[in-house]
Amino acid sequence: MAKGLRSVFSVGLIVLYLGMLGLHECNQPSVPGVYIFGDSTVDVGTNHYLPASECRSRADFRYNGIDFPHSIPTGRFSNGFNIVDFIAIFLGFKMSPPPFLSLLDKNKQLPKTMTRLLSTGVNFASGGSGLLDETGRQWGKVIPFGEQVEQFATVRNKISELLGEEAAAANISKSLFLISVGSNDILEHFANNSQSGQAYITTLMSTYESRLRNLFDIGAKKFGIISVAPIGCIPLMRNFTQTGVGFEPMNEHAQLFYKALHDMLLKLSSDCKGMMYALANAYNMTEPILKTPRKYGFNEVRKACCGKGNFNAEKPCTPMAHVCKNRTDHLFWDQYHPTQAASYLAL
Repeated sequence: MAKGLRSVFSVGLIVLYLGMLGLHECNQPSVPGVYIFGDSTVDVGTNHYLPASECRSRADFRYNGIDFPHSIPTGRFSNGFNIVDFIAIFLGFKMSPPPFLSLLDKNKQLPKTMTRLLSTGVNFASGGSGLLDETGRQWGKVIPFGEQVEQFATVRNKISELLGEEAAAANISKSLFLISVGSNDILEHFANNSQSGQAYITTLMSTYESRLRNLFDIGAKKFGIISVAPIGCIPLMRNFTQTGVGFEPMNEHAQLFYKALHDMLLKLSSDCKGMMYALANAYNMTEPILKTPRKYGFNEVRKACCGKGNFNAEKPCTPMAHVCKNRTDHLFWDQYHPTQAASYLAL
């Protein structure tokens, strides 16, 4: 029978639950590896390795990374670490997995000397991407979820080639597959308004299910999935409404997304014997912070820390932007993304 923790309040419970399902030695990570898929919420620099002339969804410039060690802009859409960095540390790794594109040689191939690195995890997430292949095209070149799954298949084959099929299968089956995707699909849906809400969510779930089945078929067993937060309340949308209140239709879609994802995972785990999953309800995780921010250590939950104009969100975070002085009391780093402090709180 499939094991599933249907809904959790914190991302930390995902990794705790799925990490404890496998046996591990003392002083060793809870899982052999972590493989990460999704969008800018979990991207650690993928888009930095795409040509600047082709990809406009980037964070490899200041003030991004201002609170990262040595104040280096790494391609994370954050002032410092993002949620996957904290998850990796929580699991016992020294640092989060590197971007897949950073591992390729000059011939765009995976070198033969990376057995241990590949088997401990890779990050495939790409800022601006979504479940649908067409999501993110406004930014030029990004790596959609489907292509990320194809990249993992390449990694899976390389691990098998280097370790042998039996050892590779064991490693992958015990590893954690962390996924955070869907926000950009909803954001762009409101820009295009091509389908009714429920019909569009159904389209997204069909694609999501297909990609998860792809991962399961090539050996993934443990899935940690983060749903969509109340994206109608990001600074970009508060600027859009001009009133400071959130854009409720978008929040309603985020809630529809969670319910549909919850139901899809329940069915999928029943079909796919041996699949284990935990689903983090990012909407319910964020809503209390928006309502009572001081209780959680925040003074500002409407404005971006880095940007310009109304709600500091009329313009994006660039080297010419205004940056808040106290980044630990802001929920949002830029027009879209949480601060390092907010990412840490998610655990």
